[in-house]
Amino acid sequence: MLYLLYSYLDINLFQYISVRAGIGFFMAFLLTIFLMPKFISWAKSKKASQPIYHLAPQSHKGKKNTPTMGGAVFVFSTLIASLFVARLDNFYVIFGIFTILFFFFIGLKDDVSKILGQKNELGLSPKAKFRLQLLFAFIISLLLYFIAELDSYLYIPFYKHPVMDMKLLAILFWTAVIVATSNAVNLTDGLDGLATVPSIFSLTTLCVITYISGHAIFSSYLLVPKIMEVGEVVIIGASMIGALIGFLWYNCHPAQVFMGDSGSLTIGAYIAYMAIISQSEILLLLIGFIFVLETVSVILQISSYKTRGKRVFLMAPIHHHFEMKGWAENKIIVRFWIIAFLTNMLALITLKIR
Repeated sequence: MLYLLYSYLDINLFQYISVRAGIGFFMAFLLTIFLMPKFISWAKSKKASQPIYHLAPQSHKGKKNTPTMGGAVFVFSTLIASLFVARLDNFYVIFGIFTILFFFFIGLKDDVSKILGQKNELGLSPKAKFRLQLLFAFIISLLLYFIAELDSYLYIPFYKHPVMDMKLLAILFWTAVIVATSNAVNLTDGLDGLATVPSIFSLTTLCVITYISGHAIFSSYLLVPKIMEVGEVVIIGASMIGALIGFLWYNCHPAQVFMGDSGSLTIGAYIAYMAIISQSEILLLLIGFIFVLETVSVILQISSYKTRGKRVFLMAPIHHHFEMKGWAENKIIVRFWIIAFLTNMLALITLKIR
């Protein structure tokens, strides 16, 4: 909508992605700050709280009446801000919005099922959730490959040339990246604000990379792949960052609201989407290091228990391991935030060392 003011009224300021991204950021932030207290009050009146997993550490028992589905508010704010400031004739913007809507639908369905049944086990079954994730991720990958005609080259950090052209295999690879990242953020969302801040760092890094990729001069100078029209997606990313900062106001320890699967699955899918369109899929291992760490801890725990009958950690994901060791929740959260900040700084450094 704002871009139309530039097109028809010749308001030159609104042609710039940076300006519209800034407007989207503050619009989403203010919307979230305004709407979240109303949502919390409504959720408490409807007893819309997520049941605590029966094997969770004892400290979690006191959180059983905390409202969940806060993701619905920041996803709504992100979409409203994006629709207002982004160009809706851009394929990458449209597919980014599809990604958010698809995975929000999965998360919302899971959250509502858990709330109505008052048991974590009564949400979507793991198989049903995984199938929906695969389906939607595959659709997005098809759209990127055949409609947006995104290059199928695979890049690795510190090297300026593509290592291979994946061709049609890119569709399967992108599908796997979206599903894996979505689930990784979901696993990380176990302590107050634990998933929120690393998501903000990851989105910020990806916004920088995506903006550079869509900029003719910057991409040429830094020797990163130039991708036409992709910079517009930064507006959605900036809007989501603003919405997440607004959400953090209420989600920091002790949390007044949880994001639920409706938030975590959506964030993970969109982080993966930005990594794919900026051809930073491998760099995502560094950008989302905390999410990778949490996922690997679960894989190691399950594999070890099934093959050796022994646990690697006191409890998985790994943030619960530190809880069981007696670490204060706030200490775990802040230390994980620090790690996320450092790994994202390293990811940005790789742009110059190529």
